Amino acid sequence: MDINSVCMELKKGAEVLALHDAIKKNHALQAVSDSIEKNKAEILKANAIDVENARASGMTEALIDRLSLDDKKIASMIAGLKTIIMQEDPIGKDVAGWTTPAGMTIRQTRVPLGVVAIIYESRPNVTVDAFALAYKSGNAILLRGSSSAINSNNAITKAIVQGLKDAGEDGVPSAIHLCQSTDHSDVDQILNAVGLIDVVLPRGGSKLINAVVQNAHIPVIETGAGVCHLYVDSDGDLEMAAKIAKNAKMQRPGVCNAIETILVNRSVAKDFLPLMAREFDGKVLVKADKESHAILQGIVPSEKLVEAQESDFGYEFLDYIIAVKTVSSVDEAIQHINTHNTKHSECIITNNRATARKFQKQVDAACVYVNASTRFTDGGEFGFGAELGISTQKLHIRGPMGVTALTTTKFLIDGDGQIR
Repeated sequence: MDINSVCMELKKGAEVLALHDAIKKNHALQAVSDSIEKNKAEILKANAIDVENARASGMTEALIDRLSLDDKKIASMIAGLKTIIMQEDPIGKDVAGWTTPAGMTIRQTRVPLGVVAIIYESRPNVTVDAFALAYKSGNAILLRGSSSAINSNNAITKAIVQGLKDAGEDGVPSAIHLCQSTDHSDVDQILNAVGLIDVVLPRGGSKLINAVVQNAHIPVIETGAGVCHLYVDSDGDLEMAAKIAKNAKMQRPGVCNAIETILVNRSVAKDFLPLMAREFDGKVLVKADKESHAILQGIVPSEKLVEAQESDFGYEFLDYIIAVKTVSSVDEAIQHINTHNTKHSECIITNNRATARKFQKQVDAACVYVNASTRFTDGGEFGFGAELGISTQKLHIRGPMGVTALTTTKFLIDGDGQIR
């Protein structure tokens, strides 16, 4: 990839897009939505090739689930686009304004970041989500997907570009570029594109995220791997806890908002763990500490129960595997979580309001739940239509990243001859 020519083209696209108002951008996004619907068969055909190749390479079914597309997932992409279209355009919105003692007016106004790059693994739906959020917020975007999804990403990008062309003057096809090569040198070029790319977002596993954070010479918005916890408190509804554990682990174990560790208060462990085992129904490998292991023997099939190692706590399994540990109090649970988590999503099951608020205040994570599954950490579920990822850092943006996440602000000052 010739990073200079690609980024210069994207920069030109961003400059044109910055002049488009919400009506023009929404018209273009609607044309993209129509194009994806028209080209659905080609997209699914391309995705089938990627899925077949992934299975042949030995990819786990949990990760293949992230790669696979079907009618329902494409309908979800289109629904996300429509939600983004309906959202307020953040560009040009005043965050603050005042008049100085010298008589100048100052407005702090939202503006696009410029050229954004995203490096992502597996999920082809990210291609649509990232493009749509970037476009609505007035940014050009450089997409670098994984080799496992290359056919799907190409088909989706082709449909997006066609939609932008169909939108006529309201469309800016030069505001999107998909890396065609899967050579790692592309990533190196992106991470070293100082002055060409304004920000890069890694979206994938911890290996990818760490590589980007450690090697980038351009600004990074870190989207974190998901070592998420469920803590079952002594005052929790245990039936509820078991059902939430099933949903948060088993619905889609290969996603970042699935739980990887269950902490259970020692006082309710003998009552809760059999309920958990019933919900898992022998389909989840349980890596249990000694106390939990003793309770679960004879309840969980022997081939699905092993003693946990210390390295199992803080590990992102992305599979039908869970680590289980007993704790003596909410304080011990909080300490364990803050030691082992990735600051993504955490949950407590409790009917004690004071305990719930203590947990929410002290746990260091982007999203902290009380009596609800961590699976809700998602741009669509939060009403954003789509997301660029879940930011686990504390500067600029945190949590699910919607349209506003790709904006910054500038100060606009008007005077009538003031000098200092």
